[in-house]
Amino acid sequence: MRIDAYTHFIPKRVFEKLVESGHADIGKRMRGIPSVHDMDVRNRVVDSFPDYAQILSYAMPPLEYLATPDKVEDFAKIINDGLAEICAKDPTRYPGWVAQAPMSGPDAGVRESERALKNGALGVQIYTNVHGKPLDRPEFEPFFAAMNNTGKPVWIHPARNAKHPDYMDESKSKYEIWWAFGWSYETATAMARLVFSRTLDKYPDLKLIVHHFGGIVPMLEGRIGPGWDQIGARTSDEDLDALRRSLKKRPLDYFKQNFHADTATFGGRSAALCGFDFFPMNNIVFASDCPFDPEKGPGYIRSTIEIIESMNFPKADLDKIYHGNLEALTGVKLVK
Repeated sequence: MRIDAYTHFIPKRVFEKLVESGHADIGKRMRGIPSVHDMDVRNRVVDSFPDYAQILSYAMPPLEYLATPDKVEDFAKIINDGLAEICAKDPTRYPGWVAQAPMSGPDAGVRESERALKNGALGVQIYTNVHGKPLDRPEFEPFFAAMNNTGKPVWIHPARNAKHPDYMDESKSKYEIWWAFGWSYETATAMARLVFSRTLDKYPDLKLIVHHFGGIVPMLEGRIGPGWDQIGARTSDEDLDALRRSLKKRPLDYFKQNFHADTATFGGRSAALCGFDFFPMNNIVFASDCPFDPEKGPGYIRSTIEIIESMNFPKADLDKIYHGNLEALTGVKLVK
């Protein structure tokens, strides 16, 4: 059985609000993918693969861009209740869902996460930044403290838009570089901030799942390893060597041991091979990022399965990737 740990769906009420929100680019993208909001279409996608089921999570844009801090919690409740209803009605196709945490409202992330987890969520999704703020800001620490105590995982999704320029003398990113390269950088940066802020030392029971095999992280093992073993050698205005010595582990060890990663690489075999080589087998979960492929649903599922099957892993490892590691992370038996 293959449990797809990171797929995206927008409940009907939220989709209608999204289309009306004025975010033209996002509205254009989502309207063009029926299986991200149409349940009948989505069911046909799932049914086209044998021994296959999906975990549902919200897609884009981040709620913090859609609603003011005083309204973001209400928006999250609509999403979370919608996903819970879908999974309750059809647990065979959709054996679990991931709650969306509203991070911009004071205490809202903690409050809604706790409510959603009591309502059956497998874990909680956040983004690599909160309306441009890094995750290691003190205002977000209560969320990580709470999730550390719950024992439930946090799905981390990259977020960046065209307003983030590629060069300092420009006003916007061109050619969708903000997405193609920027999201992978965002993922790596969020991971690094959680490491060097000592968040992972303070909350050692945090379970973190990074999307797209950790973005650029696996390819940069040398920089993260022997490169950051020398952190501070390039900096004179602060004592980063003292920071390194204050960490409980080598920087590279946090990236390999404290993060789980999914297999969604847009069908890129080279990226998948790099991810499988970097992360321990117990830290990898199967995911496709459905439905954002050119076929609008089945494409990335098919290519991801093909890549995994071509690796000739022993059955015990395949079982870990396809469902065992996710079950261990969530504490929920997903394969009946």
